Amino acid sequence: MSDLPAHPGVDADAEGPTTANTTPSVNGWNGAYIDDLYQQWSASPESVPDQWRSFFEGFDLGYRAPEEGDSDTPGTSRESRVEELVRRYRDVGHLAATLDPLNLVHRSVPELDPSSVGFTEADMDRPVDVGDLPIDGPVSLRSLVDYLRQTWCGTLGAEVSHIRDTTRRNWVQARVEAIGGRPSTPEDVQRRILRELQQATGLERFLMRRYIGKKWFSLEGCESLIPMLNEMLVSASEDDIQEIAFGMAHRGRINVLVNILEKSYDQLFTEFEESWAEDFLGAGGDVKYHRGFSSYVVTDAGKPVYLSMSSNPSHLEWGHPVVLGRLRAKQRLRDDADRRTSLPVLIHGDSSLPGQGITQELANLSKLDSYTVGGSIHIVINNQIAFTASQDEAYSGIYCTDFLRGLDMPVFHVNSQDPEMCVAVMQMAYDYRRTFQDDVVIDLWGFRKFGHNETDEPSFTNPVMYNAVKSTRPILDGYAQALTERGVVGPEESNQTTQRLMELMDEAQKRIKDEPVRPTPMALDDHSTWAGFSPGYDSTPVPTSVPRTRLQQISEALGRVPDGFSIHPKLERILEYRGTAIEKDQPLDWAMGELLALGSLLGEGDDIRFTGEDTRRGTFSHRHAVLRDIETGEEYIPLNHLGEQQGQLCIHNSPVTEGGCIGFEYGYSLGDPKMFVAWEAQFGDFANAGQVYFDQFIASAAKKWARNSGLVCLLPHGYEGMGPEHSSARIERFLQLCADDNMEVVNPTTPAQIFHLFRRQMLRGFRKPLIVFTPKSLLRHPVATSSVADLTDRGFQRVIDDPDVDQSIAPAADIDTVLLCSGKVYYDLLQHREEVGNTTRAVVRMEQLYPFPQDEVKALFTRYPKATFTWVQEEPQNNGAWWFMYDWFRDNFDRPIDYIGRPANDSPAVGSSTAHREEQHAILVRAFRSRTPDASTTATSRGT
Repeated sequence: MSDLPAHPGVDADAEGPTTANTTPSVNGWNGAYIDDLYQQWSASPESVPDQWRSFFEGFDLGYRAPEEGDSDTPGTSRESRVEELVRRYRDVGHLAATLDPLNLVHRSVPELDPSSVGFTEADMDRPVDVGDLPIDGPVSLRSLVDYLRQTWCGTLGAEVSHIRDTTRRNWVQARVEAIGGRPSTPEDVQRRILRELQQATGLERFLMRRYIGKKWFSLEGCESLIPMLNEMLVSASEDDIQEIAFGMAHRGRINVLVNILEKSYDQLFTEFEESWAEDFLGAGGDVKYHRGFSSYVVTDAGKPVYLSMSSNPSHLEWGHPVVLGRLRAKQRLRDDADRRTSLPVLIHGDSSLPGQGITQELANLSKLDSYTVGGSIHIVINNQIAFTASQDEAYSGIYCTDFLRGLDMPVFHVNSQDPEMCVAVMQMAYDYRRTFQDDVVIDLWGFRKFGHNETDEPSFTNPVMYNAVKSTRPILDGYAQALTERGVVGPEESNQTTQRLMELMDEAQKRIKDEPVRPTPMALDDHSTWAGFSPGYDSTPVPTSVPRTRLQQISEALGRVPDGFSIHPKLERILEYRGTAIEKDQPLDWAMGELLALGSLLGEGDDIRFTGEDTRRGTFSHRHAVLRDIETGEEYIPLNHLGEQQGQLCIHNSPVTEGGCIGFEYGYSLGDPKMFVAWEAQFGDFANAGQVYFDQFIASAAKKWARNSGLVCLLPHGYEGMGPEHSSARIERFLQLCADDNMEVVNPTTPAQIFHLFRRQMLRGFRKPLIVFTPKSLLRHPVATSSVADLTDRGFQRVIDDPDVDQSIAPAADIDTVLLCSGKVYYDLLQHREEVGNTTRAVVRMEQLYPFPQDEVKALFTRYPKATFTWVQEEPQNNGAWWFMYDWFRDNFDRPIDYIGRPANDSPAVGSSTAHREEQHAILVRAFRSRTPDASTTATSRGT
């Protein structure tokens, strides 16, 4: 049917006119008639019927010939070109934004020129329709372009177009355009901004004057961060947020600690003077720009909020997963399923953000159900330089934030020289996180006034930049002048305030020279979740056995599924075994040891967070803690159906990520010491991808930062011919980190041992990290089982003596060699001893390697008076526990110990399963052959 209005005498639904004797027509219409009607409309639009008037208006708009000076072309409307221009500003306007306070970065964006969509100078003063823009129309094209440039290309550059969710994209777009490049800042907020800039700048100037030669990684060049954070505190407290958790590397950290978390001048200067003795006794403590802090502050809204700054090593971005893990634990403790009572703020560096892979891991975790915290506010302190590397040496792409666009995070680039815009952006980011419970990014463009630190000379490598830095006016000076010109403050008011701040800092410095103060809060104060826990280690055994009746209740629950739940046929036998194992007094396999331990803790009211790679099923398909209905996909967790008063098992598969997940779980263990928190590697050697956390956090945090953790790490370990990558969890690395009872390193060999180990971790009055080397082939080994009595009548054994001594082999007094070992090799030795019929060599298991079981090993010397001691391991000589054992025997027992195992190797294991079997057999043969001078390697020679 034609789009033309009906002509008198024409049936619009007919194939042609109904009257006879018509003239030739266009598309079945009388062309002459239409021409006449068009001329009539042109002369007097009101003289034609409404339907024809509307038609001619549309026809004229879209197809009229261009007039002189009018750039419209046939088929292109002015409105469509205006819409395209607006779209381009929204899309790429940020590329032309005035972001660099040094005025060194300039970008040409031809797509933003009106001529790029067909406009000429003659069009600039003609009125245009502004569509959905928040400006009163009609306005001229020139005025529209001015507005778009001010909004999208001013001191704020907003990246919006990559956001795929229309609601979120429109929300951000509307907020940016409402600001219009000129935030409307109330006078009281202007005064607060000035106050915060005075405090931020004043602290930096005082430190530079009084502590020449010291390092604190100045914030100067990005001082607008302080008023930004202060206004965020105001909004958060008004929304009754209970805690804001900060993660931050060293750049600007001192300033944030003092001016946001309200660390006192006395505390700070005590650190600068190094006058707090406890920091330096016993080689403890850390530098002032790494240590954490926490406090309650009252915001400018008159409401309190708890602030925490997590400790952070020099590994820059690696502290952020810890912050989020800890905050997730706090959200759970507050029963905050909506994640609205806590707010994470992660402050990044412009080179470390794109340069360190941990940030990609963290970003990927942000939207996963088992890791989300309801969104983080990310702030980049953008110095436009790394240590000495320039931006084009530090990252690919235009911005350091580019990789975050892939997860639909809004990115706001803002010039630190415009503190009111910085505050407006902070408020917009806060509102976005509150509204959508998702991550948002602020890229705060500034500079670094000094080098990498205050003693560094940056002009060696970046002379042009630092010439610009020297000529750039401080943010405080420019803003104070602006407020003076507006009449918001008097001419001398700013100077007087700054002078008073200097006097306060001077008084504090003098005061602490006589009376230094504790620079950090007590770690285990009466108000923390850690109240009641001891900071030290205690080797006193705790009862971990469980009554048989309770074990049977757990067992029965493990064998049940809801009515109508269709399990996989291959799991039916497993569930039947689990449901009756205690009742029938059957041998318990490794999975039962684990599950019964977890069930017993849950029954005692403990909550459990168990995560890792394939943890729900288990890498080796042994655990099956989560069942799936094969018809509906519905999941069922038997351990969450033990009884009404039980705790909750939160068991999650992690992404294929080690570092970020280890950091997250470590942080979780800091947040809730009363929860069993475990991370499991798919294979133990995968943990090396998170080595930073073992070195910088897990092993040393108690000494450096007075922060304990009860994190359990399960690392599958054992030599079974799977090649170099799936054999060793690198026992040697963990033992090298051990000192001062800082953590436990264990290699259990029975289901009962893992049962008691899990329970021991929760039943003691302190928390230390627990590194567990877990088995692979032993998960189903017919000999590696435990009896029900092992769970009901015993506890964890740090050393397990040979049960065959005085039984099937010689009495202890006649044993000539004690083969000390740890882990799976015990079962290999046991089998080989039986095969060769040896009766004079005892095989003793070291189940706990650290803290070293001193008393138990000394007892072996008494029990086996004639025996020499030999350490047997599967690992190469430069791996495993050999050198640890050698040093311990030499330094603590003054006794030699021999070595049997693989020779030193730069690779943990061979790739050939045949070669593996030959090597393994050689170890066993050497362990039981007659002793000769060359039969083993002795500790006295340290040879191979």
